[in-house]
Amino acid sequence: MEPPPLLLTLLLLLLLSSTTLSAKTTTTPSLPPTPPPTHSPTPTAPSSSSSSSSSLDPKQVRALQSLNIPTSKDPCTQLHSNTTLCDAAKPFRHLLSLTLANCSDDVALSFTALKSLSTLQSLHFLNCPISPIRLPSDLVSSLRSFSAVSSLRRLTGVWLGRLQNLTDLTVSNVQVNATGPFVILGNLKKLRSVTISHANLTGYVPKHLNLNLTQIDFSGNKLEGRIPSSITLLENLQSLNLSSNTLNGEIPTSFGDLISLTNVSLASNSLSGPIPESISAIPGLVHLDLSSNQLNGSIPKFLSDMKSLKHLNLANNNFRGVIPFNVSFISKLAVFKISRNSNLCYNHSVLSSKLKLGIAPCDKHGLPMSPPPAKQDSSADDSSDSDYDDSDEDSSNQSGHHHGPNKVVLGVAIALSSIVFLIIFLILCSKWCG
Repeated sequence: MEPPPLLLTLLLLLLLSSTTLSAKTTTTPSLPPTPPPTHSPTPTAPSSSSSSSSSLDPKQVRALQSLNIPTSKDPCTQLHSNTTLCDAAKPFRHLLSLTLANCSDDVALSFTALKSLSTLQSLHFLNCPISPIRLPSDLVSSLRSFSAVSSLRRLTGVWLGRLQNLTDLTVSNVQVNATGPFVILGNLKKLRSVTISHANLTGYVPKHLNLNLTQIDFSGNKLEGRIPSSITLLENLQSLNLSSNTLNGEIPTSFGDLISLTNVSLASNSLSGPIPESISAIPGLVHLDLSSNQLNGSIPKFLSDMKSLKHLNLANNNFRGVIPFNVSFISKLAVFKISRNSNLCYNHSVLSSKLKLGIAPCDKHGLPMSPPPAKQDSSADDSSDSDYDDSDEDSSNQSGHHHGPNKVVLGVAIALSSIVFLIIFLILCSKWCG
């Protein structure tokens, strides 16, 4: 006897629906997220001012033309690779700021052109290796901000010292011929921010600096001697970078009097002695880099109590003893480097070796058990910004995603099993009904 048609129909519908469902759930891949744009949208020129606005002073237009700056349209309202900023004077506007970037070798700043630009308050050179220039006295008096980055080939301390009304001075990757920073800064009484970096500058850190300074960067020079204790009188100072010089002696014990500091780098010098306890009194310190010196003694525990600290680099010194930090403090830091301190060790009952600190664990006497592995030190200190490394955990989590059967294979297996089961069931039903 044949199976009832209704039963066969229901079984076939069940077979088709299960097969279709498994195919949809297993063979249709999920769409990846749409990648973000790989480039920024093209900037649009600022809208022109009303028809009653004035145009740029014709003398200054000619000065810009001598610098190969396009002037077919009003430089005050059009975007240029050489940035300009103008006032709103009438009948003619005047330049307040000019940035010359990526200059060609044939650009020459004539004295006449510069005299026409005496209204400038900001003058900036970026990648402009042009010949040294002579600034008219009117322009010298007008300037408030001056920068030369990889530009002007060479400068002298006397030339820079003439810019007496500056509040901001930046000179980087430019040869500066001066017997010391004081030759430059002695007459700049209004200065608030100074950067003279990678300029082959010799001499000493000045003992007398403008008390209004908020930023000092003398990095990458040949300054020598001690850090003067008088520098701690700069209570408005927020950023101090004296890295990559040949400074020696101890860090001033009154360093903590710089209560406005947020960023400090004294790295790559020959400083010795301990870390001053007074640093604990700097409430907003975020970045502290004392690496590659000859600092010694134990690492003070107060560092772990500094709430704002995010970057701590003490690598390549002569610190000794047990580091006084726990995993909670280390994990909150964006950068933590402590390697290449051969007499320093960590308590392995407090800190895990997975942190890859680049130093050895301590024995029962608080001494390093063995030198840290070279490979671990390299990966911790040179290959990443932070010694706190959870790559092991990440890799184990990632590898976990690849375990187990593939979803497509699983779906096909379920469908085939259903078909076999139904065939067997139909055969049995036909025998029973027969």
